[in-house]
Amino acid sequence: MGGGTDLLVSLDEGFIAANLVVDLRRIPDGDTIARQRDGSVRIGGATRIHDIAHHPLIAGDYHVLAEACRAVGTPALRQMGTIGGNLCQRPRCWYLRRDVPCLKNGGTDCPARDGENQYHAILEGGPCYSVHPSDPAVALIALDAQIEIEGGATTRTVPISNFYVTPKDRLDSETVLALGEFVGAVIVPAAAAGGVQRYTKLMQRGSWDFALVSAAAVKRTDGAVRIVLGGVAPRPWRVPESLEEDVSAGSLDADAIATIAERALYDAEPLSKNRYKVRLAETLIRRSIMALLESPPRGARATTGTEGGT
Repeated sequence: MGGGTDLLVSLDEGFIAANLVVDLRRIPDGDTIARQRDGSVRIGGATRIHDIAHHPLIAGDYHVLAEACRAVGTPALRQMGTIGGNLCQRPRCWYLRRDVPCLKNGGTDCPARDGENQYHAILEGGPCYSVHPSDPAVALIALDAQIEIEGGATTRTVPISNFYVTPKDRLDSETVLALGEFVGAVIVPAAAAGGVQRYTKLMQRGSWDFALVSAAAVKRTDGAVRIVLGGVAPRPWRVPESLEEDVSAGSLDADAIATIAERALYDAEPLSKNRYKVRLAETLIRRSIMALLESPPRGARATTGTEGGT
C-alpha cells in the first residue's frame, strides 16, 4: 500500500483478499524525484501524483506526464495516490467491482462482452474486455519509461511497454509483477525530454472521471514520434510504429493524417455499445498528429491539452 486509494476500495468491495497489508511509504527515497547521472529522471514508486504533476523537472522536461498526472481523479485523490499504485490499479469494470461473476473473479465468462460494454475495450480485448484506467501509464509509454520492480532481495528493470499484460496472457493480474513484488521506481529517459508533447483526455463528465479515450503524443528533439492511447484496450495501446514513422517524416496534409488515423484503428473490434470509441480514438490521433507537426519544439516545455466531454 502507498496511498491506498485503489487497494482499500478493492478490499472493501471484496474482489481482492489480503491477510497482510504492507505500507511502502517509509522506504528510503521512495517518494523522491531526482535527476540521475545519465540525465534520466527517477521517480520513486511512493511519489504522490500531485507532486509529480507540479515538480519542475517533470513540468519542464516531461510535460506530457505532468498533464497526465493533473488529469487523474480529484485533487484529494492526487494528493493521496502514488505513481506505483496508479500504474498497478485494477480495472474499473463495473461487473468486476460489483462482484458479478467474471473471468477476473472466478467466473467462467466476461459478462461485458454481450452486456453493458460502452466503456470497454475495442482493441486487444478477449476473453476479458476491461480497459486499464491509468492516465500516467499512457504518458509513460509515450516517453519510453522503465519500471524498477523490487521484491525480496532482488531488483529488476523492465520497459513499461512490457510491464502490462493482456487477458490473453493472464487473468489474475494486469502486470508482470510476481508475488511479493512492487513498483520501486519509474525511470524516464533523458532522450525523451523536451520536444513537442501533448496529453488529451476525453471524458463523459467534464472532470474527475476515467477516460473514454485518451492520447499521449510525443515528438522528440531527434524527430522520433510516439502516440499512445488509453481507454481502448486492457493496457495502454501504442499506435503501430510504421505509422509513427510516417508522422515523423512530416509533410502530411489533412487527408494523409486522416488516413493514418483510420489505419491505426484498422484492427479495432468494438463491442455492441462502444463503437463510438473508434471515432473518438481516430479524432484524438488526428489532433495529436496535427499538434506534433504544427507546434515548434520549445526546449523542454511542450504543447498540451486536457479536454472534457465527447
